[in-house]
Amino acid sequence: MSMEVVVSVLILIVGLVVGMPIPYAFGGSFLWLTYSLGFNPSTLLASGYTQINSTILLAIPLFVLAGKVMEKGHIGDALIGLVQRFVGRIKSGLGAVAVVTSAVFGSISGSASATLSCIGALMEPRMTKAGYPKGYTAALLAAACPLGLLIPPSSAQILYAWSSGTSVLACFTATIIPGIILVLFLCIVNAIMCKKIDIIQPPKESGSVWVKNTVKATWHAVPALIMPFIILGGIYGGIMTATEAAAISVLYAVPCGMFVYKGLKGRGLWEALKESACTTGVIMVMFFMVMIFSKLLTMLNVPTMIATSLLSLTDNRILILMMVNIFMIIIGMLMDDTSGILLCTPILLPIVQGIGVHPVHFAAILGVNLGMGNVTPPTAPMLYLSGRVCGAKINEMLKPILIFIIFAWIPTLLITTYVPTVATFLPKLIMPNLFAH
Repeated sequence: MSMEVVVSVLILIVGLVVGMPIPYAFGGSFLWLTYSLGFNPSTLLASGYTQINSTILLAIPLFVLAGKVMEKGHIGDALIGLVQRFVGRIKSGLGAVAVVTSAVFGSISGSASATLSCIGALMEPRMTKAGYPKGYTAALLAAACPLGLLIPPSSAQILYAWSSGTSVLACFTATIIPGIILVLFLCIVNAIMCKKIDIIQPPKESGSVWVKNTVKATWHAVPALIMPFIILGGIYGGIMTATEAAAISVLYAVPCGMFVYKGLKGRGLWEALKESACTTGVIMVMFFMVMIFSKLLTMLNVPTMIATSLLSLTDNRILILMMVNIFMIIIGMLMDDTSGILLCTPILLPIVQGIGVHPVHFAAILGVNLGMGNVTPPTAPMLYLSGRVCGAKINEMLKPILIFIIFAWIPTLLITTYVPTVATFLPKLIMPNLFAH
């Protein structure tokens, strides 16, 4: 690997470590490579524009807007009320409610930050009142919010499908079972940890009162639950594309938040539009810079050099996958999931394909890795966001988040990596021709 490439990678890493905005860090690496190797910048800029000029990418700002509308419209409150009716009466019930509701909300919004902002703001007062320490509450919510990256529709999987040339539907379905496994592990670890916490349990209800309140909560949550059925049913049924489903999700969320749950007012809608526009602008600039940088690395044959280096160390499939996972965990610790996917896909996909890993299987491995990276220090964007949402100090969150990572996230990653059926079962069931050789 040439010295120019090594210096460009160092520029990227140093920029990320010192807190430089991600587009600037990638831009600095791109400028160094361009001028040190004598590439024509206008050609690369045109290539970057061509790559991001894709209809499928329209789904991302639309899902971002849908998540913001749901957050402002109090749609998550109805979901929490429903889940709490079923698991809220056991000692660790509120923690399980936080995990399950994050999964359900994430399946609608497709955004980890929207899930954390909405569910965290609703669950933190309830859990604090019940006796959960703030640090534990914030850590649990941070560990659960990346479920929005695994339970479809996921913006991260749309990006992976676009950058790898894989079916969006196959990538969506590849992460469903890993997402369910993670939900189970988080709930189990939460139940064990809650044994040491003095939790105030809700008063018991008689059978008839419980049934009456559960029916009421279910009826209240029906409009919110219809949304994922419309989106996922439309995509899986072949009725609409991911982009069309994203548009439908916005068209459904706005009147639902305004007239059904009555949490979305004119000002809230305007704030949702502004925040979505800002987020989309940042994402698209990031896409542009990361794709140019990835294009340069591909032109310089860096993925092949990395693959050759790995294979020169060992030809053992298990060890290669372990090294690939370690690389992705480090990337996930340094940058957000969007940048991580756009950087890791062109570099690592050829390597794993060379040892027989299907691109759809790799979609699930990448999704779990980068989801875990979102909550793994030092950067851990979702961990810090959770601390702000819950009003908790980072030092109070470190021990519980490490426990959730070690006993929930890492086992999920290992299962997803080394048991391919976990990721490929549903895609094979829905799209068998994709796996035909």
